[in-house]
Amino acid sequence: MQNLRDRFRLNYGQKLFLTATLPLILAAVAISVLVALQSRQLAEQEIRTLETQLIDAKRAELKNYLSIARTAFINIYGRAAPDDEAAMLEVTQILSGMLYGQDGYFFVYDYDGNNLVSPRRTDLIGRNWTGMTDAHGEPITNELVRLARSGGGYHTYEWTKPSTGESAQMVTYVIGLQDWRWVVGTGVFIDDVVATVAAAREKVETRIQRTFLYIGAITLAALLLVFTSGLFINIRERRLADAKLKKLTQRVFDAQEEERGRVARELHDGISQILVGVRYALDTARRRLDVGDKRASETLDRGITHLSGAIQEVRRISRDLRPGALDDLGLGPALKALAEDFGNRTGIKTDFSTVVFRNRLDDEAKIALYRVAQEALTNVERHAGASQVSIDVRGHARGATLRIADNGIGLDHEQADKAPGSGLGLRNMQERVEQLDGTLRVLSSKTGTVITAEVPLTHLLPPQDKNDNDAKASA
Repeated sequence: MQNLRDRFRLNYGQKLFLTATLPLILAAVAISVLVALQSRQLAEQEIRTLETQLIDAKRAELKNYLSIARTAFINIYGRAAPDDEAAMLEVTQILSGMLYGQDGYFFVYDYDGNNLVSPRRTDLIGRNWTGMTDAHGEPITNELVRLARSGGGYHTYEWTKPSTGESAQMVTYVIGLQDWRWVVGTGVFIDDVVATVAAAREKVETRIQRTFLYIGAITLAALLLVFTSGLFINIRERRLADAKLKKLTQRVFDAQEEERGRVARELHDGISQILVGVRYALDTARRRLDVGDKRASETLDRGITHLSGAIQEVRRISRDLRPGALDDLGLGPALKALAEDFGNRTGIKTDFSTVVFRNRLDDEAKIALYRVAQEALTNVERHAGASQVSIDVRGHARGATLRIADNGIGLDHEQADKAPGSGLGLRNMQERVEQLDGTLRVLSSKTGTVITAEVPLTHLLPPQDKNDNDAKASA
């Protein structure tokens, strides 16, 4: 048994190959299934739309034919009495002679189900067809009479095609001559529509099969590439210890997740909300266009304005992801530039003050306080309705403090009771400060909000030489 286990035990290269290929194979299968389902759904919607359009065109054609026929006998019918047999005979002769195409003709039934006119199916004339159904049990005569009694309408059923003698689907349109108790109608076969729809579905299946082949070929090529790469890595990196490889991999994953989380938090309160506003404006404009509302252009202009704001927000976030001044000049100059940009962009009066630190902040503290300032100014711009903001940063015996105050409307009372944990922006600030073992306080009232972030003395770098202090000391 032990020998059997050893024989089937996978080596490092095989494990690496399986680890890389199994997710790829599963992803390829999932993608194939999703592509097939979505392709079929979209294609079916398009085919149904096409079928509806073709049948609507056939119905419009039928209506035109019947309108022409009605014009041909309306004067006779209008002058005739309900029991005028001579007029009835003249109308039946007119309708019997009105043939079009290979299969087109007009038929007449009375309300009792007797056939009076059927030029291409003369075997029907003079017989009662009450209760007649097609091959699928669909009622024909009774439904045509019912439609005629109610004024007219369309009906679809299976009927023998005169040109071929085979059964095919037919759409008819009938009207009622109430004085004579007649059903007058005509029909058109839609086997061409059925064939067109079937051909479209066949093309869809062909495209889906071709897509499966493409995905299979790409997956196979990827598997070959993974196998070759894994073999190469196995040969070159076999001497590396598994522990070091795992440790390095974990460090990379941690760094990636940390960066993704930071970027996601930055994007959430910015572009996401603007784009939601754009989508809402566009949806509103579409609905207004559908009903012919003249305010649609105003809504579109508002959406374009929001979109321009999103573009500016992307540029701002791209610039704010890592401002050069933070590394080159320190926290004070970086916050000053942030405050000036905020004031110029929003029109809100922004005051900035600082005291040059005797001891400089380390990188973690600088980044955290800078991000807190960014979050706070973002909240002021979007929610506070303030006309003035003040930013103050300084070092002291307990560490360093950043204070941001505005004269806005303050936080919601329920939100303020739960601060700083309520609200994604406030949680972001709190998380950043807590990572440094610092504290975050939020004081809010109807006259404004004050946010104070403190980092402990452990995040202040040791004093530098006096000469260096005079030249380099900064926040």
